Amino acid sequence: MGRVLVTRHLPSGGLEPLEGHELVGPKPDDAPYSHDELGALARECDAIVSLLTDRIDADVLAKGAASGRLRVVANVAVGYDNIDVAAARVHGIVVCNTPGVLDDTTADTAFLLILAASRLASEAEDDLRAGRWKGWGITQYLGHDVHDATLGIVGYGRIGRAVARRAVGFGMRVLHHARHDTAEPGFVADLDGLLAASDVVSLHVPGGDATRHLIDARRLALMKPTAVLVNTARGTVVDEAALADALHDGRLFAAGIDVFEREPEIHPRLLSAPRAVLLPHIGSASTATRTKMAQLATSAAATVLAGGVPPNVAGA
Repeated sequence: MGRVLVTRHLPSGGLEPLEGHELVGPKPDDAPYSHDELGALARECDAIVSLLTDRIDADVLAKGAASGRLRVVANVAVGYDNIDVAAARVHGIVVCNTPGVLDDTTADTAFLLILAASRLASEAEDDLRAGRWKGWGITQYLGHDVHDATLGIVGYGRIGRAVARRAVGFGMRVLHHARHDTAEPGFVADLDGLLAASDVVSLHVPGGDATRHLIDARRLALMKPTAVLVNTARGTVVDEAALADALHDGRLFAAGIDVFEREPEIHPRLLSAPRAVLLPHIGSASTATRTKMAQLATSAAATVLAGGVPPNVAGA
């Protein structure tokens, strides 16, 4: 039996794989643990089940390693840039994530944003709810068709490919860009070229230094003024200030954004930007998917504590 820190409340059934282990946390009010609290608890626990909002850095990992107890950190997310994986490796601490189970749900969210932003759905609904809509008019809420449009997918992993499958059903022409040639139809080696050619751009790259502000003011300027930008990847991939400027100035038609640079803080000019559909990081937010994510992470932690090697070791 191991002692497992669970940093936040998980969906019902998410803790079942840890039956028989001693669970620590979460706090009754589901408040996040501070950095100091995480460090102190890491000394006392054999495993940590974390969320992407928990900063499990070198300091936390060193404290867990110093006690000789901490063996695994299981992140209930696909991304794991909140964890210092290199430091974990030095200390022999296994890091696990939850790939595969949220691909289709996140792709659904990306397509929701593609449709809502392209067709000005949020703007129209806001007017209706505020009583500003006075009846049907032929020139009202003129968005852009999704069918027959060109979709540029940046990052062609599991989620990017799932978005591409959905796009085919809408009669879209699909291009994609990845770090390495996929040797598949629609591959564009030059990101700038893909941005210039696309009517809709959907981002599906990991976070981290290599992709920080991948979409900046220069690259936004390459996009068509009629184009739509969608981000369900990581908030740091887009320069929010530059995106807000492009929308306010009419240099970009619309945007659909589910992730932000400094969550839960949103750039104020992005909040006030026209034709911006903004969601509070709900990409994987279905009951079934979030439960599967929790079970995959907790199962990985249990496997490591039992002396095994789970299939979802991050970076393996």
